[in-house]
Amino acid sequence: MRRLPGNRAERPAEPLKMGPVSTSSTPAATPASAPESLSVVVPVYNSEAILPELVRRLEAVLRTTGRLFEVILVDDDSADGSWQTIVDLSDRYDFVYGQCLMRNFGQHNALLAGIRLAKGDLIVTLDDDLQHPPEEIPKLLAKLDDGFDVVYGTPQQEQHGFLRDLASRATKLALRSAMGAETAQKVSAYRVFRCALRDAFAGYASPYVSIDVLLTWGTKRFSSVVVRHDARHSGPSNYTLRKLVVHALNMATGFSVLPLQLASLVGFGFTVFGTCVLAYVLGRFMIQGTSVPGFPFLASVIAIFSGAQLFAIGIIGEYLARMHVRAMGRPAYSVRTATTKERERG
Repeated sequence: MRRLPGNRAERPAEPLKMGPVSTSSTPAATPASAPESLSVVVPVYNSEAILPELVRRLEAVLRTTGRLFEVILVDDDSADGSWQTIVDLSDRYDFVYGQCLMRNFGQHNALLAGIRLAKGDLIVTLDDDLQHPPEEIPKLLAKLDDGFDVVYGTPQQEQHGFLRDLASRATKLALRSAMGAETAQKVSAYRVFRCALRDAFAGYASPYVSIDVLLTWGTKRFSSVVVRHDARHSGPSNYTLRKLVVHALNMATGFSVLPLQLASLVGFGFTVFGTCVLAYVLGRFMIQGTSVPGFPFLASVIAIFSGAQLFAIGIIGEYLARMHVRAMGRPAYSVRTATTKERERG
């Protein structure tokens, strides 16, 4: 990573200037006297009215940290004028860089694109709607200095509707198998982590992306701090209930074997149930000399076992489908264009 010239005491909070892109995902060593530099990555979707205020508040906060910094805005193929707004902000601020994706890949895919562009020693991610106040970033950085590799900003009280909160809980439940129950409960899109963790998923190319799961591939040193969670600055949320449910299912079947284990348990349970039914039928015949009468009994047993079999086959089919998609080599994202400064630096 190229450092700014000059005396840091004279210029305590200049933005991070980018040199050519390094072939390594791990940044160069930082001098012992210099604080670690920051890269703030923001996935953007239909937020042209919010971005100027977001960048203004980020600049005000980041300049107080005494660190070199940059802000990377990744447009996930917005339907409004978000990309033009990013271009304008990049021309106005020397620390703003932008990239536009070819189509709407999803929040985590856009985050992955931005994370791979980052040049800072530490990476901060937050949403584009100002529900994550930039003023809370110093809290995350202070907690990270306690020896952790990843720190989440857990909201005091989420400003979402009932259905969105319900879907968020489902997502965290899906994360438990990969992250552990305690850590999963603290997960949010507001996070800071060490750039070196990128090495753990440098070769990841699947279209199914969960940044939180990928971070578990590199470390187990997670922590969290309570932060403020504001109402959305303007407009409706772009993260619908359907998207959250799909994301939870993708994590459950894309990053965990828990559904397969569940299918095995269901199969074992119904095997035990079938053994009990057989024992009942044989016992009745031996004691009373008659078999169990009635079509409803037979039909119910058949329906139960057929349902269990189809459930297990469905789960196996979901895993096979994901293996098929990954075998095709479908990328996690593809880039349409970038701001002039981003193209110049590599």
